[in-house]
Amino acid sequence: MSLDGIKEQSILEERINQVFFALLRSAICGTKLTEKEKKLYSCELFQDLIKLSAKHDLDHIVVFSLKQNELVSKENTGVDKCIHKAVFRYERTNFDYNKLCAIFEKAQIPFMPLKGSVIRKYYPEAWMRTSCDIDILMSEDDCDKAVSILENENGYVFHQKGVHDISLFSPNKTHIELHYKLVEEGRANSSSEVLENIWNTAKVREGFDFWYEMPDEVFYFYHIAHMAKHFENGGCGIKPFIDLLILDNIKEGDKNKRDKLLDQGKLLKFANVARKLSRIWFENEEYDIVSKQMEDYILRGGVYGNAANRVIIQQQQKGGRIKYALSKIFIPYDVIKFHYPVLQKHRWLTPVMEVRRWGKIIFCGHLKRTAKELKYNTDISDAEANNTRKFLDEIGL
Repeated sequence: MSLDGIKEQSILEERINQVFFALLRSAICGTKLTEKEKKLYSCELFQDLIKLSAKHDLDHIVVFSLKQNELVSKENTGVDKCIHKAVFRYERTNFDYNKLCAIFEKAQIPFMPLKGSVIRKYYPEAWMRTSCDIDILMSEDDCDKAVSILENENGYVFHQKGVHDISLFSPNKTHIELHYKLVEEGRANSSSEVLENIWNTAKVREGFDFWYEMPDEVFYFYHIAHMAKHFENGGCGIKPFIDLLILDNIKEGDKNKRDKLLDQGKLLKFANVARKLSRIWFENEEYDIVSKQMEDYILRGGVYGNAANRVIIQQQQKGGRIKYALSKIFIPYDVIKFHYPVLQKHRWLTPVMEVRRWGKIIFCGHLKRTAKELKYNTDISDAEANNTRKFLDEIGL
């Protein structure tokens, strides 16, 4: 592509981003687009906007905003279809969520709903806060009982056990994650130290005996920790920034308590940069260099992040190219013990599990992905590495 072509493409992308965030802001904050913002939009941008918003699982909000601001014709049935799909998705998930809570309450299993299931009630419309799964925290000691009840009495299908959760599918095909750890050790700074005693701060929901809720400041801390964890892993998408805006505008929220906990978990610096970007996107605050870097990183990564983002961040966190490459071959005990829980009781099996992991990489379809990540690691220039190092320092990760 010629230099003029690259320049034109860059201008177009910037315009799409401006329209995208203006539409999100209009829907979430309940305001109409200004005339200047409306003029930025044209029908030719529709497909690009849908592509960008779908990448972040926000296409339903964007088309809702287009409709509310009368920027799409009534004949565009695709717009209504997108909204109806999101509403159906919400209703199905909410049905399974309420049923799941009732099952655990009846079985006398202490449980604590997480993430979207809790925060969506603060959105202008609950269906706007879509999610791919239902996340529930419970004690690891209760997980076997919970899985047995779900499988044998309620038609749920076991999927797999991960390093911090067990996943199943409901009869409606909704993905369920039963968490027994919120953030693993070594992820998102010192967040695991703050969250390890979460049951000591939780309170029983009024009218129930086994449904627990986090205090506001703990829920806020967990939200930031979860953002940071995914940020380190390639990106967290835009949705957590909308959540953050909404949490920051809850009248009952105590900023001092929240910040005290964030400081304790060494996440206050990251939280402040994330808050600023949220205000830039949804309250028209001015950019600075760091927030622009964070925006570029988030937009590149999409809702789940990407490998290139993950490698460049982890390369610097691990201390450079060579140390990153070695980390792909030999995983430290503090990390591998979560992949193979047996090591938490039998540390002496670590070399055996390392060899088993190599076999999994070679024979279970992970070799190409690992090779690609190592190539990303090699291709990162010194300038990119230095900029990333400075960026990580600025955001506290």
